[in-house]
Formats: sequence, structure tokens, C-alpha cells
Amino acid sequence: MRAAAELLWSHWQRGSQIDGLPPACRPSSRVEGYAIQEEVARLSGHTVAGWKIAATSVAGQKHINVDGPLAGRLLSHTQKLPGTRVSLSGNVMNVAEAEFAFRMARNLPRRSAPYDVNDVLSAVGALHPAIEVPDSRYREFAKVGAAQLIADTACACWFLIGAQSDASWRDTELSQHRVTAYRNGQIAAEGRGANVLGDPRVALAWIANELSQFADGLRAGDVVMTGTCLAPVAVAPGDRVRMDFGTLGAIETAFE
Repeated sequence: MRAAAELLWSHWQRGSQIDGLPPACRPSSRVEGYAIQEEVARLSGHTVAGWKIAATSVAGQKHINVDGPLAGRLLSHTQKLPGTRVSLSGNVMNVAEAEFAFRMARNLPRRSAPYDVNDVLSAVGALHPAIEVPDSRYREFAKVGAAQLIADTACACWFLIGAQSDASWRDTELSQHRVTAYRNGQIAAEGRGANVLGDPRVALAWIANELSQFADGLRAGDVVMTGTCLAPVAVAPGDRVRMDFGTLGAIETAFE
């Protein structure tokens, strides 16, 4: 696990890629993938700001060639402020994703009984519009499989969290809520909450149960990015992207 984590973290720091982890340290299961991911976070020396869910939409699953969602730690040094510029140096994905992000108000620790949607919503303090700019430490990330992608923090890289939405989000049917992505002032993609495992709240329950099984659960203060609700938007240096969540707010960034 340490050898795999050291290799991944060294490439993360350099902005370089590998074909895959060597067979001697390649994870063969989700359990091993999450153990390596935990070691990557420890080696980084940065705190964990929260979690992301990769591949909660059909488009997201096709993008990395998996058949279901994956959880990844968000490291504090990868958070950027809304409106600031994000570097695409060394990035092999070159996409921006619009995501519903929940901030936890209390812990959801490990337990034997699964969490349901009501359980997790009662632990949420706020909802935010968010942008994720994922990346991979694998040259051909669509070929390495779920366990190796989990080890590589589920393609985590930069993320931006917008202003807290007002309290009425709890009365909003998030599955039907529409989101529009603008690139350089032109519509680049449209989606809705149903593209995130049917509902972003369902995705939040999914990660609560995934971390109850493979980690130490969710903690108060964690932000959870629930996955892209529209097709990932291709971006290049010089582009400006705005994700419009309608009544729930908007967030934008530019790339260099």
C-alpha cells in the first residue's frame, strides 16, 4: 500500500502520469483501493476537506469506464476560491463538472445498519453549488479499472465551492432541478439532479454507506461533492466556465 501511495503521490506532485500501478502493488479490490487512497492522503501532509463521488452519472461512468460510483478524498490544498483561476498544467482530463455539494453539520460514523436519505439529510448543514476539475495520475484512466481509480483518490484534483444556498433547498425537488453550464458565455451543457444517481440526496446516502464500510464515515465540516449532473465540459487554458444552478446559486472559474 505504501509503495503504491508513494508512486501516486509523487506523480501528483509532478503533474505526470503512469500507465498503471505495478502488479506488485496494484489493488485488486475496493478495500485495497481505499487503503492506498488513505495512505496517499497521509503522505500528502494535507488535511481532508471532504469527499467527492466520481461516476454518479452515466456520462461520468462512461468518461472513466466504470459501472458505478467511487468515493475519493478531497485534500485541502486543492480547493480554489470561486472566480479564481485554475491551472490545467499536466491535466489529462481537461473537463469541468457542475455538482451539488453538501456540507455536513454532524458526524455520520461507521455503523452496521445502512443510512437512508432521511438520516443523511438530517446531518447536513448547507447546500452549495460547486465545480470540480478532476484529473488522473494514469495516462489512460479509462483502462485501469475501479480499484486503481479509487487508489488515485477517484480522480480528485481541483474543486471550488460556491456560496451557501438559502434554506429553501430542502423544499426543492433536487432530482428535477436544472443546471446549465456556460463556457465563454455560450451554453456548453445542460443537466439536472436526476443525473446524479437519480437524486443528489441519494448520492449523499450512497457515500455515507460507502464510507461506513470502507473508511471512518462522514464528519461534521466535511464537504461532499456528489458528482457531475451534466456531461463533463471540455475546457482549455483561456476558457471561462459558469455553472448556473438557478435559484440555488451559481459559480464560475477560469483556466490557465
